[in-house]
Amino acid sequence: MIDTHAHLDACDDRPSALIRRARSAGVERIITVGTGIDSSRAALELAELHEEVFVAVGIDPHQAGDAEANRIDELRELAEHERSVAVGETGLDYFRDRAPRDRQRRLLEAQLELAASLGKPVVIHTRDADADTADVLAGFDGAVVMHCFSSPGLLNTVLERGYYVSFAGNVTYPKASDLRATAAQVPDERILAETDSPYLAPQARRGRPNEPANVVLTVEELAKVRGVDAADLGARIEANAAAAFSLP
Repeated sequence: MIDTHAHLDACDDRPSALIRRARSAGVERIITVGTGIDSSRAALELAELHEEVFVAVGIDPHQAGDAEANRIDELRELAEHERSVAVGETGLDYFRDRAPRDRQRRLLEAQLELAASLGKPVVIHTRDADADTADVLAGFDGAVVMHCFSSPGLLNTVLERGYYVSFAGNVTYPKASDLRATAAQVPDERILAETDSPYLAPQARRGRPNEPANVVLTVEELAKVRGVDAADLGARIEANAAAAFSLP
């Protein structure tokens, strides 16, 4: 099994302990995700130390209004690293609105150009920005992973374009019936699962920091919703992740 999106550098526990517990739970690979240049560098350092870890490098939309957004050349160097498998997370966040929307869009476009030039997938963060996200992504021909998917209104567009759809621990929350209904509609070959550690712990662990081992609980909920065996779905997600991120 794989956790396709975690922030190991943001977790309180040591990465070695998180990785050890993940392996004990049956989670053999983790993609840790950068949210800026320093975060991405830290992620790559972890990947160099732990064979289970791969990296997505990116600058998140919250930093689009500050100097971090001007570091695309540095991001390119990180994205060229052999352990870097994607660009992101990047995207648009109109819910928190921590940066001007036009600058968020420019930063997203710059990272899409980077991903296209390197032939790598993009990991997309989107909140309350369905129309603009769809518009910007329309010109991108590479693989797209919709991280922590929580935009049912985007589903038809996402499915028509063949994007990968990743679900996090919030799909297990009692009030998330719309999200579970959405998860039931994603084709077998496009579904992924993640923890977004240390955030969004599944319901059974809610109130505690999330960690990669808990992706097992999210997969179990997805399997229940889809009416399939959890082990079979875990294997399917592993194969999807290998395809999406060109994992060995």
